[in-house]
Amino acid sequence: MIWLTWRQFRTQATMFTGALTALAALLAATGPHLAGLHTTAGSGVVSQLTGTDTALYFVGGVTVLLAPALIGVFWGAPLVARELESGTHRLAWNQSVARTRWLLTKLTLTGLTTMAASGLISLAVTWWSGPVDRAVAAGGSDNTDNFVHRIDPAIFSSRGIVPLGYAVFAFVHSVTFGVVIRRTLPAMAATLAMYTAVHLSMRLWIRAHLAPATTVTVPFTHDRTANYLLASVSHIDIGRPGTWTVAEQTLDATGHPAHALPPAYADCDSIKACVGTLAGAGYRQRVTCQAADSFWTLQWAQTGIFLGLAIALGALCVWWTRRRLS
Repeated sequence: MIWLTWRQFRTQATMFTGALTALAALLAATGPHLAGLHTTAGSGVVSQLTGTDTALYFVGGVTVLLAPALIGVFWGAPLVARELESGTHRLAWNQSVARTRWLLTKLTLTGLTTMAASGLISLAVTWWSGPVDRAVAAGGSDNTDNFVHRIDPAIFSSRGIVPLGYAVFAFVHSVTFGVVIRRTLPAMAATLAMYTAVHLSMRLWIRAHLAPATTVTVPFTHDRTANYLLASVSHIDIGRPGTWTVAEQTLDATGHPAHALPPAYADCDSIKACVGTLAGAGYRQRVTCQAADSFWTLQWAQTGIFLGLAIALGALCVWWTRRRLS
């Protein structure tokens, strides 16, 4: 059964894992140069990155973000749905292979490959990007060069152990769609839609609540964002490097949410002057943020959620195969 599962899975596994291994090898070859650059330049390493370094930084991050979705669509969805669609599962069950063993063998072998592939690329990208992330955390980026702190939503899911949780969840939930829908292409489409919805929900609404947030009130200065419309922003200087701003609100001189700008604001002719007008009128910003040291708390919490969901979906797969498939 193990050999049969590998024969059915080996083509896409070899191609996908080969591509990830090639990227990991490229990162391994260029990583020491980047580490040496950080040793000599410190937080100034960002300004000394070559075009190749910058390209690898962003390509690595995007690859880690896309890998779980690709694993789900091309590994998980067809794994069982293809056999159910063609009817070959009945042949296996008639060869004294219990349906539970049939499913668990597929889940275990392909799941372990999923963990190895996602773990390899996540480890490689996290290690390679380490010098840049440390430089940004030390103030080596002004956020105008697209380099952000690792706790920022833009790159959080491409660092640490979260990609592993995403990959396992994407794989198991795609297999679940295959078992329930029993058609390969619809299962692949459902997998992509579900993964996108879960990823965006985690990023926009859930992650910010997985660790205690900090709320501070800061005055307006020329180097701080003036966001009177009470919208959420990604970056704002509150004097604490490496924070992720979850929400921001403008307060008037009485400390209440501002619903109107001071009259003098209409006459300012530059951003610095406008911000100075707000500061002079006593306006401040209330900022809710996640501190830099919450990074690993958020990583473990989010990974735990996805692993828990994967276990629950795996149990559903087994139950559905035992009770509903024929």
